[in-house]
Amino acid sequence: MKVLVVGSGGREHAIAAAVSRSKLVSRIFCAPGNAGMASIAECVPLKDTDVSGLLAFAKAEGIDLTVVGPESSLSAGIVDAFRAEGLRIFGHTAAATRIESSKEFAKQLMLKYGVPTAAYRAFSDYEEALAYVSGRPFPAVLKYDGLAAGKGVVIAKDIAEAREALASMLLDHSFGAGRVVVEDYLEGPEFSFMCFVDGQRVMPMPLAQDHKRALDGDEGPNTGGMGAYTGLPFISSDERDFAFREIMCRTAGAMVAEGCPLSGVLYGGLMKTADGIKVIEFNARFGDPETEVVLPLLESDIVPVFSAFASGEAVEPPVWSNDVSIGVVLASRGYPGKYGKGYEIGIPEERLRAGGVELYHMGTALRDGKFVTAGGRVIMPVCRGKSLAEARERVYEAARSIDCSELRFRSDIARQAL
Repeated sequence: MKVLVVGSGGREHAIAAAVSRSKLVSRIFCAPGNAGMASIAECVPLKDTDVSGLLAFAKAEGIDLTVVGPESSLSAGIVDAFRAEGLRIFGHTAAATRIESSKEFAKQLMLKYGVPTAAYRAFSDYEEALAYVSGRPFPAVLKYDGLAAGKGVVIAKDIAEAREALASMLLDHSFGAGRVVVEDYLEGPEFSFMCFVDGQRVMPMPLAQDHKRALDGDEGPNTGGMGAYTGLPFISSDERDFAFREIMCRTAGAMVAEGCPLSGVLYGGLMKTADGIKVIEFNARFGDPETEVVLPLLESDIVPVFSAFASGEAVEPPVWSNDVSIGVVLASRGYPGKYGKGYEIGIPEERLRAGGVELYHMGTALRDGKFVTAGGRVIMPVCRGKSLAEARERVYEAARSIDCSELRFRSDIARQAL
């Protein structure tokens, strides 16, 4: 088979790496891909939102299966366009992607079908939103209704922060014209639950926990994710079963009932509260950086799963290792604010490979045969182990062995779990 992976980050690198382990695959293309992915795939200089260009490439190259990484591609209608031409593609239609691209749609769906989540109100008017937030206890959860690259959520501690966030979203249109969802604040540990979904068929992946804040101790601004791990000690098997049955499966059924069935990955951003597990958000694709720690645990071939869920065919459930995994993101100094690019990265690839380290590139480029920094989140080593302590020790040894003075990383990924 020829497989096309759409996207350019660490998530897509992890997807391409999983695909490369399949004996069914002869060639892998990534569009646009990144410098690190070039070792396992042929990179194609097409933007992930260039639907017409990607479609033309897939037809000309005879691509047998396309796997979509980013939400921007899904919202642009890539799945609809490919399927209209009879091409097999793993991902949701634009209508189904609304579960991520519209926070209000997702909240309405959960309310209608009894999926546990926080109470909310939605606003398009700044003054109305500010008046509502002013009359409620803080902190206040404010979410831009559309896609915002993971930066559209503000937890305002007081009225000054709320006023600033609402003005940014509703007056300055920082993420574009749109509405704001105001939710009740929930407390508890968050975790990620990703499932393969095709209509009402749902197959779970291992649970993971992301670390969003830039600095140790969950301090600093929100980022796209500074690390993740699997093997969550604070979620029992009963709680995991509840989340699977009452949240993931119920939501899949709700989308079928609404006439926009899912056909890719449903990502549940969940929280364990004093009142039980509730939904913080849904995403319509693999999470990042959760994908980088989950897919290395796959012991069976992922390509038949992608293919079957793209076409409605039968397939055996994926087989997962009992190991746990941890990944640490090395980010540019200054991220998620301003940062420089073009700094050389010394990567002891043979040593890392010999130690069983998976290395996923997120924002790198090649210059004179050397990897250099080219983004905010740059590179992510991932290690497996029989225990969190073992995996954690190995991944931090790997992170420290990567030489670049302009990269930094959190030192406390999974520390609370231990």
